[in-house]
Amino acid sequence: MKSLSLSKPHVIVMVGIPGSGKSFFAEQFADTFKAPLVSNGRLRYELFNEPTYSNDEQAIISRVSDYMLDELYKTQRTFIFEGLADARMDRQLITKKARAAGYEPLFIWVQTESSTARLRVKKAAPGKTTISPSQFDSALKRFSAPHSSEKAVVISGKHTYASQLRIVLKRLVEPRVELVEGQVPQARPIEGRTIVVR
Repeated sequence: MKSLSLSKPHVIVMVGIPGSGKSFFAEQFADTFKAPLVSNGRLRYELFNEPTYSNDEQAIISRVSDYMLDELYKTQRTFIFEGLADARMDRQLITKKARAAGYEPLFIWVQTESSTARLRVKKAAPGKTTISPSQFDSALKRFSAPHSSEKAVVISGKHTYASQLRIVLKRLVEPRVELVEGQVPQARPIEGRTIVVR
């Protein structure tokens, strides 16, 4: 697939605790649909040789990612954001800015139990930074699960990308109307192809 054509551009916002699998899904999705990805983790890796996760460091990363988001909103193309979306207040700001730019926010909540996520963040991977146990605990305390009004798509951080994608595409591709029982939703074309989500 070359791109994701939707009736309205979306900002796909990754939500979850560190090590849940947000980066994995975001990177795979961006590759699949040739969609831009703004990743605060990648920015941290590129900007700081020895990340400290200090407030000053986070302020710099936030300024750079905000600039990138502002530029991407001008394109009216769907893109992915993996950044500061841990707290409901963060997500409300993202929603307000996205809608002002004519975008529909879609929150993807990657759920993984904290014990598994804790083990994952200890492993160093190319293009990634690791965080200390105390930084993980702080992030865990800061995290607030999406409220039902945010209508987040929930995927498991332990499932394959294919099964995660199926769930996300179902939300993106199907018409967002209540279906009468027994009615079959119509598939919508994407770049000259039809994707049917089962």
